[in-house]
Amino acid sequence: MSRAMPLFSVIPGETINTLIQQHRGRIVDIVRAAYLDHELGQTINPDSYFLRFEDNPSSRIIALPAALTGDTRLSGIKWIASYPENIQHNLPRASATLILNQYDTGYPYACLEASLISAARTAASAALAANVLGPDSRHARKIAVIGAGIIARNILEFLIDQDWRTDELAVFDLNPQDAARLAAHGQKLGGYRGVVAASLQEALDDADLVVLATTVATPYITQPDAFKAGQLVLNISLRDIAPELVMAANNVVDDIEHCMKANTSPHLAEQKYQTRSFVNGTLAQVITGEATLDHNKPTLFSPFGLGVLDLAVGHFVYEQATANGQAQQIPNFFAETQRWAHEETANA
Repeated sequence: MSRAMPLFSVIPGETINTLIQQHRGRIVDIVRAAYLDHELGQTINPDSYFLRFEDNPSSRIIALPAALTGDTRLSGIKWIASYPENIQHNLPRASATLILNQYDTGYPYACLEASLISAARTAASAALAANVLGPDSRHARKIAVIGAGIIARNILEFLIDQDWRTDELAVFDLNPQDAARLAAHGQKLGGYRGVVAASLQEALDDADLVVLATTVATPYITQPDAFKAGQLVLNISLRDIAPELVMAANNVVDDIEHCMKANTSPHLAEQKYQTRSFVNGTLAQVITGEATLDHNKPTLFSPFGLGVLDLAVGHFVYEQATANGQAQQIPNFFAETQRWAHEETANA
């Protein structure tokens, strides 16, 4: 089988942002397909690798290597930095790059600005979970959003794109100005009646759909009655909820092994109770009917975040940008395009 060295392209953030806005629905479908492929074993998704700093313990850079091995075959890695203190300087918390590699040769063929891709695949995952685990009507009397950052904004945009409706959008953030901005964004984009909640409890009260999108490292939602039967909680930030509440709920994850790491709320519950029996299954298993839920309990969706989602969404963005002539090719990126020159081989 002939193998060819690829052209190398760079896809900048401005192009990616436009493509994401144009194709949110398609991205939700891509994430759904990637989850199902992952469930079928048609992916490779090893553990993430964390680079931490003794003099800056709140910050980290994470490497997520992965491969798609089904109908679409490629490998790659996302390198994403999380620096929470950036927000104090009006900088986004996260920055990232994504490298896509040919599956057969290993050669990289694209580098993409990936903070947007990471946010989009996270938001698409949340919207998909809302569609699968929430009411068929896609109507919530109240949506509560805890944490008013970029991830929350993206989730809200994807929910609106997926035709989710609500009578009230309640936003709570330690910075009331950020909460007001997100509430106004929901009102402008989706016609939601946005309000700023004065407290966490005020936001959670009577909410059918809860979005947790904070940067906290340890649980702060500890009240036994914090969640109610039938409530859907998108536990995107993973570490907000005390183990006792995890045990009292339905629990749906993206990947059980991955989610039981790094002191996520499900991981804390496993450590405390020495069992994983509280996990009902993966989102893919709910989609296929292999996992069932008790509707007399609240439901928590806790996605650890799989690198295969970044690859799937990143490859789609690459294909769209290439087809539209928006990919910036880098001539002579590879110094050597042949192992031996033809004339040297002929004279050997």
